Amino acid sequence: MKRKSAAESAFFSPRFLVGFILCLIGAVLALFGFGLLSGGSASAQGPNQNQASSGVEVGASYRNDVSPPMRDVPPWAAAGLKPQHEANENPKVPYRHTDSADPVIQKTSVSIRNMVAPSVPSPLLNFDGILFPGVGCNCAPPDTNGAVGKTQYVQIVNEGYQVFDKATGNSVLGPNSISSVWTGFGGVCETSGSGDPVMLYDHLADRWVITQFAGASGGPITDECVAVSTTADATGTYNRYGFHLGSNFFDYPKLSVWPDAYYMSMNVFNATGTSYLGPQAFAFNRAKMLAGLPATFISPTGPLGGSVDPFLPADIDGPTLPPTGAPATFVGFPGQASNPNYTTYHFHVDFATPANSTFTTFATPPAAGFTALCPTTRSCVPQAGTSSRDNLDGIGDRLMFRAAYRNFGTYESVVSNYSVSAGGVAGVRWFELRNVTAGPVTVFQESTYQPDTTWRWMGSAAMDGQGNLAIGFSASSSTINPQLRYAARLATDPLNTLGQGEAHLFDGTGSQTGTSNRWGDYSALVIDPVDDATFWYTNEYYSGNGSFNWRTRIASFKLASAAPTPTPTPTPVPTPTPTPTPTPAPTPTPTPTPTPAPDFSLSITPSSVTVPRAGGTASYTVTIAPTGGFNSPVTLSVSGLPAGATGSFNPNPAPSSSALTITVSSSTARGTYPFTVTGTGGSPPATRTTTATLIKAARK
Repeated sequence: MKRKSAAESAFFSPRFLVGFILCLIGAVLALFGFGLLSGGSASAQGPNQNQASSGVEVGASYRNDVSPPMRDVPPWAAAGLKPQHEANENPKVPYRHTDSADPVIQKTSVSIRNMVAPSVPSPLLNFDGILFPGVGCNCAPPDTNGAVGKTQYVQIVNEGYQVFDKATGNSVLGPNSISSVWTGFGGVCETSGSGDPVMLYDHLADRWVITQFAGASGGPITDECVAVSTTADATGTYNRYGFHLGSNFFDYPKLSVWPDAYYMSMNVFNATGTSYLGPQAFAFNRAKMLAGLPATFISPTGPLGGSVDPFLPADIDGPTLPPTGAPATFVGFPGQASNPNYTTYHFHVDFATPANSTFTTFATPPAAGFTALCPTTRSCVPQAGTSSRDNLDGIGDRLMFRAAYRNFGTYESVVSNYSVSAGGVAGVRWFELRNVTAGPVTVFQESTYQPDTTWRWMGSAAMDGQGNLAIGFSASSSTINPQLRYAARLATDPLNTLGQGEAHLFDGTGSQTGTSNRWGDYSALVIDPVDDATFWYTNEYYSGNGSFNWRTRIASFKLASAAPTPTPTPTPVPTPTPTPTPTPAPTPTPTPTPTPAPDFSLSITPSSVTVPRAGGTASYTVTIAPTGGFNSPVTLSVSGLPAGATGSFNPNPAPSSSALTITVSSSTARGTYPFTVTGTGGSPPATRTTTATLIKAARK
């Protein structure tokens, strides 16, 4: 969400000019007050050319502390309700894509069969989330997204969040304002939070991450506010951070979890919002933020240039980590005028020696041709009972949140989607990239889902532990009000098809009028970390025609017919001709194999060790528990240790157990550091992980 002033755009008002000058002065002071510095070398390659960077930028959190428990923060008061207003439009990313025939539209025979007899299951839970006016925002659209943890589901919108019991759908906390997370923090994070929120669950550390952007009143968005919970309870305390990113207008933040950092993409414009400067990547020091210590961010210096399309950072799903030391992956929108591709970037971050950090183009796998959706207008998606002036924005110039990453052991997958024009309506183009960190990066499958004359857009894609894929999206037409739906495929379905058909998550009973034709900027489909099989989706709808009465919905569903396996078939064989039978190929009732495949699990004892402030060693025992006749040695590695700490295993590889010794220097900052031990062994190789905690004491 972007704030809107009394003038048509705040970017052209006299007040803003004064504010802009003050922001420039503040940016100069920020070079000293916020600890910004440059050094080293980093490079980024645009879609069609190399664009060298002059270095990397390192920024420090200008403030960090620990919040009071959110359950104790007073709920927002009606007196804090803002005037009813429309959100400012997203500044447009330049349109340069050359339209072409779409060769990957899902086959009509498959679509018709699935529409007549869909196999996709109905929702398990289905309940209302936050509704207009949100929490004091009194604005549209809501920019709905959310995340799921072990026992809770947290939804976030402009400008509020709410915690639910995921077993019942009952509210546990809220809705509360996002800015209330920064109560007592001071600065723009507390007083000028402006939405575009993202809610993440860091399942590697069992923590929650709440973010929104902020900026001085009347000026551009310049700050990102990030809060990381101190426990698995989303209603508890949070480590709070304020980061000043620069003096440009930083738009559309999208964050992700990776073992070594929280990564973020931004679409960057000049301070007046009139010129697109390109995307920019950021890495926040995850280890410090989990420990509640002062944290830094690293970024390639400046945005990558106006000819580079927006990108998204890959966000980890599932229990298996990326290969040890694998760089974070960013995937770009294929908006190039010629040779469109899913530009795949690698961000290697080094917080200990920032100059060693690099951001480079790793691969450019080609994207199938398509026709851009709404390239010259923000009003193209029709709704029942409204005129064309109330058509909705299709946001066809970027990938839709998230780029979901999963490591299956023998290969890696990233799935995402974007909206295109197909058959005269909006369709969902989804894709799966393989082996994004080690290469060669390939487009394993991609397809445009457009089974009929309904418009489908603003999707979100994810994959479960068996390799089954689902996509949630909005659906509308001149004869129906906007609806929430999802479509799916099993890992065993023919490639390039959503072979299980489509289900209605919730059908709205009203259409939106006004609000600058906006219909949110994104939605979110996420995977339950407990069973690695249940999908959770949230999006918006209307219960009656109007400008400011949006509602939101949250629902869960499951495709897996049994407990997910960590290694689904890596290369399902495509069926040349779709079978005419309406029953899906997968057997709905699993038949366990009489003899389980060789496998192993890892455990570590003790769960926590404290070393004195002067440093020393921490000793742990890693145990390898074989199953199904597993008898191979396991190679061990450790990640997530703080600066100044090193780990060694004896023996390594290990047949059954290994002693882990972590040596901690006196220079290591005091704090609590969760770390991960990864073991790889067997044929084909299987990878398993376990976690423990290292504590550097505050006193000798």
